[in-house]
Amino acid sequence: MKRISIVTPCYNEERNVEQVYNEVKAIFRNVRRYKYEHIFIDNASSDNTVALLKNLAKKDRNVKIIVNSRNFGWLRSPYHAMLSASGDAVILLVADLQDPPILINDFIRKWEEGFKIVIGIKTESEENALMFKIRKFYYKLLRMISEIDLNINFMGFGLYDRKVIEILKEMNDSYPYFRGIISEIGFEPAKIPYRQRTRKRGLATGSLYNLFDVAMLGIVSYSKIPLRMVTILGFVLSIANLFVAVIYFVYKLIFWQRFSLGIAPLVIGLFFFSSIQMFFLGIIGEYISVIHTRMLKRPLVIEKERINF
Repeated sequence: MKRISIVTPCYNEERNVEQVYNEVKAIFRNVRRYKYEHIFIDNASSDNTVALLKNLAKKDRNVKIIVNSRNFGWLRSPYHAMLSASGDAVILLVADLQDPPILINDFIRKWEEGFKIVIGIKTESEENALMFKIRKFYYKLLRMISEIDLNINFMGFGLYDRKVIEILKEMNDSYPYFRGIISEIGFEPAKIPYRQRTRKRGLATGSLYNLFDVAMLGIVSYSKIPLRMVTILGFVLSIANLFVAVIYFVYKLIFWQRFSLGIAPLVIGLFFFSSIQMFFLGIIGEYISVIHTRMLKRPLVIEKERINF
């Protein structure tokens, strides 16, 4: 009998872990043709999350727990758990219940049809309307400048065949942009649209800095256009600067006594080119930062303990 692995990353989700466990268990009570395991990976929660998970694991051997030694972030922790799963297919389902577990049934049906990747596409959301529009704009922008065809409004929620998991292991990426990697693999995905629910319990732990970090990782991992922009715009500004300098020089020679340069153009030019340089250095710095992180080849996470493996 084939096995399906459910991977649920969590951090300070004491108000949600029991419900997501119960909903997944209820689904597989009606899907008896598969065995299942439910892997919770905890990012060093400071609340009662781990204690609740251990209590579930004592009662149900299908529940498996990985506890990280510290918080390793949104990206690395769930990725590590997926690589640790033993199922013939792996489903990523976050603990906040914003992504509906009931879609597991649809994912499995598409997998049985032969799709190696089945993804949930967030077409609507109960979150803040402005934030939803910003996310949608970002994904469209990333898709436009990317070298591959990225999926818009795909957050990672989906089912991945064992073959996909083995490919992820071979990639050995220490700082993975999972949403991009899935598109990079190239298998045609089945897409299931859904409406993302609002968080009912607990508080979101992500900060604006975390969102910015993930957004920049997606850009620098899948597009060279920002670097090309630095090169092209730098060349254009150099030509423009030379042109303006020649004009000023000629004017000064012709109207030596009457032409006064003044301080305003110098100050404006200084601040303009300084700001351009700082922006360009920031772009280059983002690429160097990702290269540095990946060159270190450090493990995705350091585990504190495992239970029921």
